[in-house]
Amino acid sequence: MSSSTTTSDSALDLLFDPSLIPAEIRSQLPQDLHIRPLSSTDYHRGHLDVLKVLTTVTDPGESAWVSQFEHFRSLPRTYYALVIVDKPTDRIVAVGTVFIERKFLRGLGSVGHIEDIAVDKSQQGKKLGLRVIQALTGISENSGCYKTILNCSDSNIPFYEKCGFQKKENEMAKYAPERPHSLKL
Repeated sequence: MSSSTTTSDSALDLLFDPSLIPAEIRSQLPQDLHIRPLSSTDYHRGHLDVLKVLTTVTDPGESAWVSQFEHFRSLPRTYYALVIVDKPTDRIVAVGTVFIERKFLRGLGSVGHIEDIAVDKSQQGKKLGLRVIQALTGISENSGCYKTILNCSDSNIPFYEKCGFQKKENEMAKYAPERPHSLKL
């Protein structure tokens, strides 16, 4: 695909309306980078490769990846995964997601959950993670969420504090027992 694909992906290919990404964030990126919603064509742009910065990533294959993308898209106003693309190479260099949880409390309020923030190792130190967090927080707030939360390792607390977050409460986790891998799509 040509580098122009990153800026001309059809709205039909995108997870959500790109106008939801605050314009201020777009203007703060270098000219050779573009921030936009995840596209159904991003499997080949290295989406999973960037996520490997976080943890072990199993490649489910393009068909299963696209099926997961379509599932996210079938739930409007819920999943907002975005990417930063390097225009010259047409490769994804940063990713992040916020999903909106609708609640019964706080007057049927909503909470934004930020997940899976990753920046390609070759691009770290350029404030791309900050821009992703700012964009996702903007989407959460503009969606009416009364708060935006995330989980992180202790070593990442200083970064998220620079992004305006504060340590609050504790996270608990219970992992399911290991099972044979099967896709539930």
